[in-house]
Amino acid sequence: MTGLLRRTALGAAMVALTVLVVVTVPLWLVVAAAASPLVSGRLRPLRLVWLLLLHLLLETAMIVVMLVLWVASGFGWAIRRPWFERAHYGLMRCYLVVMFRAARRVLRLQITVEGDPPRPTEPGGILVLSRHAGPGDSFILVYALLHWYGREPRVVLKDTMSLDPAIGLLLHRLPARFISPNPGSSAASAAIEAQITELATGLDDDDAFVIFPEGGNFTEARRDRAIASLHRLGLHAMARRAERMTNVLAPRPGGVLAALDAAPEADVALVGHTGLDHMVTVTDIWRELPMDKEIVMRWWRVPRAEVPQGRDERIDWLFTRWEQIDAWIDEHQPADLPRGRLPAEPVLERPAPMR
Repeated sequence: MTGLLRRTALGAAMVALTVLVVVTVPLWLVVAAAASPLVSGRLRPLRLVWLLLLHLLLETAMIVVMLVLWVASGFGWAIRRPWFERAHYGLMRCYLVVMFRAARRVLRLQITVEGDPPRPTEPGGILVLSRHAGPGDSFILVYALLHWYGREPRVVLKDTMSLDPAIGLLLHRLPARFISPNPGSSAASAAIEAQITELATGLDDDDAFVIFPEGGNFTEARRDRAIASLHRLGLHAMARRAERMTNVLAPRPGGVLAALDAAPEADVALVGHTGLDHMVTVTDIWRELPMDKEIVMRWWRVPRAEVPQGRDERIDWLFTRWEQIDAWIDEHQPADLPRGRLPAEPVLERPAPMR
């Protein structure tokens, strides 16, 4: 009940904030327009104000639509029935399409897709293991799965994401789990793995289970802590392997192992990406506006028969794959975009599979 009350309060606060911003938007636009030439000459304040306004409007619209769906479901009685689940996935897709296309133009981002992503017509659920680095990479991945590849993602997210008024409410109605990346005890870790097992069980043909094995965005401080933790646990060989990876954090195998056991027939897709890696803080993002960046998203498909069976072998396999993603990042640093018109949608390539 506490979680429900918190989400209700956050939703009401978001609606009130949006009304306030909309009423005062002429003032914001005048201030942003006046400040733009002084700050950068590239309209950074105007770009930022536009994206923030769009975000508030979209979140408020989602909250209103979800209120209507809650009433239509019998005040929550049938909110998890298949029709309402599809309606919420449709709502998520609309939000991501509008937000992504606006951000792509305002921030000047180009997405290039390489490798072997899932296809909308192919049967079977899939386990997606993704690198986690830079702002918005999880949103881009979920956008791609929903909009390009026709998949309904079941996502494992950090618990702080539940504080977003609309996203938190939406994902509490869909197959998703908010977890702490640092559970602090073996009992808490076991409880998280049990949640992941439940989420990955019973994947349909249009489902994609999504997990970020690193547990958070890459930073040098987190990398050092992850290596120190492995040494502290006596896993010195794994720590030495983690030390050789300079672009990714050492993967945490517990959630991946639980998902593999829960979905024994699902193929695995690994996702690496580059383009926004060095933009970690708000200052980094502000300095880069507009970003003029190419984001390269690389997919590797692993047939289930190629995934080892034993626990130790699977952990070694996961580290080996993450080492290969680390090497790919070193070899595929994207260039800044030239001035001019952005391509329409992702450029698809199909290089040889990772071995």
